[in-house]
Amino acid sequence: MGDDTYTLLEYLFGPGKRDEHTDPHLVAAWDPDVPCPARHPERIGLGELADLLDAPVEALRGVRPARHVWHVSVRNAPGDRTLSDAEWGEVAAAMADASGIAPYGDERACRWVAVRHAPDHIHLVATLARVDGRQPRLRGDILAMHAAARAFEARWGLTAMSPQDRTAVRRPSTGELAKADRRGLLETARQSLQCTVRTAAALAAGDTDFLDRLRDAGLRVRERRDDEGTLVGYAVALPGDRADAGSRPVWFSGSSLAYDLSLPRVRERFEPALGPVDWAVAERLVREAAAELSRSGRAEGAGDVAALGDLLVAAAAHAPVAVRERIVAAAEAFEQAGRAPGERSLEGRARAGWRASARALERAPRAARGGGAIVVLTLLVALVEAVEASRLWHEAQAHRAQAKAASEAGRLLREAAAVAGAPPSRTGPVRTARTSPAAGRGPMTPGAVSGVPPRAPGPPHTGPGKSR
Repeated sequence: MGDDTYTLLEYLFGPGKRDEHTDPHLVAAWDPDVPCPARHPERIGLGELADLLDAPVEALRGVRPARHVWHVSVRNAPGDRTLSDAEWGEVAAAMADASGIAPYGDERACRWVAVRHAPDHIHLVATLARVDGRQPRLRGDILAMHAAARAFEARWGLTAMSPQDRTAVRRPSTGELAKADRRGLLETARQSLQCTVRTAAALAAGDTDFLDRLRDAGLRVRERRDDEGTLVGYAVALPGDRADAGSRPVWFSGSSLAYDLSLPRVRERFEPALGPVDWAVAERLVREAAAELSRSGRAEGAGDVAALGDLLVAAAAHAPVAVRERIVAAAEAFEQAGRAPGERSLEGRARAGWRASARALERAPRAARGGGAIVVLTLLVALVEAVEASRLWHEAQAHRAQAKAASEAGRLLREAAAVAGAPPSRTGPVRTARTSPAAGRGPMTPGAVSGVPPRAPGPPHTGPGKSR
């Protein structure tokens, strides 16, 4: 959502931040006779087009919305054929209908345009005021637009989007990216906080330990407690990241950073402190847990792969410098693989093994952490096997997005092992095992999701997908 129609149009029809926009032009609009400012500048300019879009807002009865500009992008997957302007125009009209912006046949709906400035995507811009003086009802527009996208994928043979299982990574907004760019930062505040909080959650033994780790990492922490003083939530902020002309910190609740960083999900990770263990113990536990995953049912496996994600974060935090960057990248790539859709059990044997492995890494001798010891290399190989086991498990459950994420994490871990001089990973029982749902713990009813916070838009898209 935004509040300046003209500025958005100026950007969409402009050269882009790095001259990436090519041939910007309209492919569709609320009125088929609306001329394109790029193709027919003698008939209409950007300012006039913005005025036409904003006219219903100016005439709106009652209070005007503070942010009246609705904007989404619709993108094809890499490798899909290039759609024609006419095809993109058909997609745009279908998305406007599905979202509630402009239902088919409704001549009093909102005004909208679709701008194309690249071969693989379009931008839809609308103003949130109907011509009849009412505001549109957009409840459920995200899921409805995804459903419309799937129809085009099937019809035109495009790459199918991943199911809406509410597990995708929460991406930073355009405003967050622009703020980081202005400050000369390599990542946004949200991305930096995600990494720090995830590491603390992977290693903490309880609420106090978790909050202390956040503060020790240099974050500002705000606790939310009920009337009895029980911790019920938390928020974090980066020092120096402020809003409203520097008058207040920018706070992020755990659930707004990532779906599995809410306080209840963080607490699922807590385990009693273990006795002294080392990297060799961690390596053994990793391999044993990988073998257990192939025998896990759906609910158990969902808890298991979540613990594997935490283990990769812990491994990245303690890895030798030579391979740390690649393991960090692998942990980030695996993030969605650690969030299996549906219910999850916290009693899986693989989960227990991987949680114990994470503890082992933290307690390992510092000489092993930083010195490139052989135990570190063998642990890397074991992690490759564990991630491969998770990929096979996800494939058996038909979790396409999660299997893809695990595959990418495995590739990065193999690169790290190669850099560290480790031998190729074993293929043993993990690669030959077949995962099949056991009686009483097989696939859930489609769409059954328990304990998963609502998702925000913004996942990577395939087919005519959507991003806000």
